[in-house]
Amino acid sequence: MKRCIALLGGSFDPVHNGHVALGKQFVQLLNADALLVIPALPWQKGALVATPQQRVEMLTLAFTGLPCPVTVDWQELARGSATYTIETLRAIRADVGPDVALAFLMGADQLQRLNTWHEWRNLFDLAHFCVAARPGFELDDAHVPAEVAAEFQRRLATPEQVRNTPAGRTMLAADLAVDISATAIRAALQRGDGANSLLPPVVLDYIEQHNLYKN
Repeated sequence: MKRCIALLGGSFDPVHNGHVALGKQFVQLLNADALLVIPALPWQKGALVATPQQRVEMLTLAFTGLPCPVTVDWQELARGSATYTIETLRAIRADVGPDVALAFLMGADQLQRLNTWHEWRNLFDLAHFCVAARPGFELDDAHVPAEVAAEFQRRLATPEQVRNTPAGRTMLAADLAVDISATAIRAALQRGDGANSLLPPVVLDYIEQHNLYKN
């Protein structure tokens, strides 16, 4: 059986239960050998609140206990400037070789913007793309740009096919009813509202200890 690595990128400002659920769902569906979590310096978003070190520490806390090894990958942070996903995937592919299955995980909101990503069609040469969505989500024009939907549809595969090929497949798991916004969490924390149901308890403790997202 081929080695399979799940990849989860994002701002993680802060990491929340939706991120953890997304990672856990696909690790289980794909029987992944490892999860690589990649905090970003995103070019499509504004300034981040937590420092790179704080985001890495929160990620390490949040993903403890998954049924496979979890590594936080510093490469995008180390570049020190906004980076493109395709650059990261090229670096990971060069590191692991041509035969390892790489499965890039995302939520439906990211799929809806995939055609704005740099060299988005070339991403499929490097990895699979696995999307988690709420029940009822469809690959149609009402949800996803037509060009993205067509590309995604023609590449649809089973978890077994994703696990046993290196790249180029897509997978839709339309049963993850987690709709959490990091922006909404930061706003709630700033107001002093509870975010207990949205964040792993260890992450909430970390935020309180470091007085994050208060101003």
